[in-house]
Amino acid sequence: MRLLLAEDDEALGRATCTFMMKDGHAVDWVTNGNQLLELSARFEYDCVLLDLGLPELTGRDCLVNLRSRANLTPVVVTTAQGFREQRIQLLDLGADDYLIKPYDLAELSARVKAVVRRSQRVERDDDEGVAHGPLKLQPASNSVLWHGATVVLTAREYRVLDTLVRRRGSTVTRQQLEAAVYGWNESIGSNAIEVHIHSLRRKLSPELIVTLRGIGYQLGKL
Repeated sequence: MRLLLAEDDEALGRATCTFMMKDGHAVDWVTNGNQLLELSARFEYDCVLLDLGLPELTGRDCLVNLRSRANLTPVVVTTAQGFREQRIQLLDLGADDYLIKPYDLAELSARVKAVVRRSQRVERDDDEGVAHGPLKLQPASNSVLWHGATVVLTAREYRVLDTLVRRRGSTVTRQQLEAAVYGWNESIGSNAIEVHIHSLRRKLSPELIVTLRGIGYQLGKL
């Protein structure tokens, strides 16, 4: 998954970013509300981790702004205040979950996966499933079912495939895949996407992904 972390505490932000990346996610880390709104408008994220005590724009203001723009990305709020009334208000404003600081990083990761699973179930209900022919995605385990057999992918291979499946019928450029797979501050090898595509074809099927030279990639007809 690609996550947007908004946390102005440097030590906590670095620890959260490091843990989430080790857990297989791409993470963009910002330290104020204006940066959060800027990146959320430029890129697509699977989940936002939102500290309420951000400078410039508070986390509450950011949440209101996101939902007013019809941005339905799941949001997990983190806060040092655990008052019942505040928690109810955050959920009413559109937050999907919350954690009280100091939080356990493993629990945060589990909650992120849970809210993303819930949002993807809604998408599957509306879109007849995150699938393409004999291919079915299983986001909880970074794996897929191929003709009913489980195939385990790396986190980045899974994000490449997930992006192509969700945009099936359209051509996806290398730049769009890089944006879906890597954080904006990560270094990317010149042939990184090609390596992931090659591995997916080897693990699944040579016909699964079609290269349109000079344009990008799309799913083949299976």
